[in-house]
Amino acid sequence: MSEIFLKIQRPLSEKLPEIVELDQLCLGGLWTLGGYQRELDNPKTGFLSLTSRTKPTDAPELIGCGCFWSILEEAHITLLMIHPDYRGRGLGNLLLYSLLKQAVTQGLERATLEVKDSNTKAIHLYKKFGFKLAGKRKKYYQKTGEDALIFWRNDLAKPSFLESLTHWQGQIQSQLLEQNCILEEEL
Repeated sequence: MSEIFLKIQRPLSEKLPEIVELDQLCLGGLWTLGGYQRELDNPKTGFLSLTSRTKPTDAPELIGCGCFWSILEEAHITLLMIHPDYRGRGLGNLLLYSLLKQAVTQGLERATLEVKDSNTKAIHLYKKFGFKLAGKRKKYYQKTGEDALIFWRNDLAKPSFLESLTHWQGQIQSQLLEQNCILEEEL
């Protein structure tokens, strides 16, 4: 199995059309190019892209994206998407970990998100990272009429959460190594 080089970073403006394409594929067109540009222009927004390449000299391929809004002391996770061809490899773990780590770096104390009640894989991921069900928004998703489940995590500023981050970091690094994935920068 050949090595895969991964990189997580704030996306570059020229990559926004690719992010819109990924959004279309994964989320059915949640945001427009202008919407993503606003996220990129906002310094308080946690906006990360995940790219992959098989050689360090190859052009990176966008395979994931995540974003949160910083609202007072809260990281409101607005999206987390992994290209369908790359799902099931632990990359959602990597992206969610990176968003939470960035939220801690920004001094945020809580994290929240909404997820379709039918998205069992994402719900499992969020529970694995300690998110707790806090409520439901009826018919939240306009295109499908599905309900949204609201998840919260309240302890981002506590030492126990930093211990959890360290634990997840080790798990993610082991999982990436098993798949011959090399993260180009430290977690």
